[in-house]
Amino acid sequence: MRYAAGFLLASAIAAAPLGLVHAEDEDGIHVGGAVRFQYSFEDYDRDNRTRGGDIDLDTFRINLDGSIGNVILSAEWRYYQYMQVIHHAWVGYDFSEAWQLRAGIQQVPFGVRPFNSHNFFFSTAYYVGLEDDYDFGLVADGDLGPIGVQLGFFKNDEQGGIDGFVDNRSDRYSYDVVGFRAPGEGTFADPTNPIAESNTGSLRATVDVAGTEFGLSGLYGGLKGPTRSAGDYQAYAAHMNGNYGPVNVMLQVADYEYDLDSGAERLAVGAYSFFDTIPSEALIYTANFAYNIDMQLGPITAIQLYNDYSLMTEKTPDTEDTQMNVTGFSVVAGGVFAYFDFIVAQNQPFIGGTLEGDTDDWNSRFNINVGYYF
Repeated sequence: MRYAAGFLLASAIAAAPLGLVHAEDEDGIHVGGAVRFQYSFEDYDRDNRTRGGDIDLDTFRINLDGSIGNVILSAEWRYYQYMQVIHHAWVGYDFSEAWQLRAGIQQVPFGVRPFNSHNFFFSTAYYVGLEDDYDFGLVADGDLGPIGVQLGFFKNDEQGGIDGFVDNRSDRYSYDVVGFRAPGEGTFADPTNPIAESNTGSLRATVDVAGTEFGLSGLYGGLKGPTRSAGDYQAYAAHMNGNYGPVNVMLQVADYEYDLDSGAERLAVGAYSFFDTIPSEALIYTANFAYNIDMQLGPITAIQLYNDYSLMTEKTPDTEDTQMNVTGFSVVAGGVFAYFDFIVAQNQPFIGGTLEGDTDDWNSRFNINVGYYF
């Protein structure tokens, strides 16, 4: 699902995970990539339990990062067993030591960055497009000492919007709204009423106070149908990310709302080659804690212990809350980066549920994801 993430010590392995590359004195494009495999044991899948879990190829990816003539390039192609996607692809230029402008498919500035989580499955915010979301647009990124400012304008999603030339609108890495549900339409059905995000503006502002980053984020955009406007959407977040010696703490509260002209309260989203359904509005709280350990044990140079918690509540339409708690650790060993996660969740995608689920049952999953970065 993801690549080397919240564990900052892994940045030496995963070249430019955010794509925040700066032009170097010497021209050149670096070619890198990764291959990842995954083992999962799922208590909600009887066949998986009977087999004692499954091992699958997760991802094979190729990265291009560098600059030619002070124009920066960052791009990533990914192969999954069920789809091929462009994760990101942008060009940029450093106008000064403080400001960089990027154009192309890139991360939407919102919330804790680079990720609002430490584990392989992100937080619940990811599954509504509010964590590690990639769209097609412009971003001005300012590093003003203790102040950080990112201004973004995104014309449409990474697939070209409502009339993008794609075979399957769910073949994408990050979650986007792709339709609204008609009454009685199934949770995982192909949407019969297609829509797409359009002309979205975003603003993220942060201040660093003694090693703790406090921030506010907001975005607002339109929703387009095949022939006319379908409504609009907005989201806001307050967040903090603090490092205290070996301890990292991430806290965030986010509020989102989709206002459809049709009055629909169930929205179709697409990612990872399948469709799902989310409520038209909700509050999402996240609280993540990690402890970093530098060490030298054979090839192992670092371990991160973490616990990440998400709560999605006040949903429209009114259904049971979504909760997800991930306890685990990640390991850096040479070119290897691995996650070991134990997840317990309620109404959570990939953990036996869906965000529009209405059950008070809990599911669990044990997951190991191992990647070699080159």
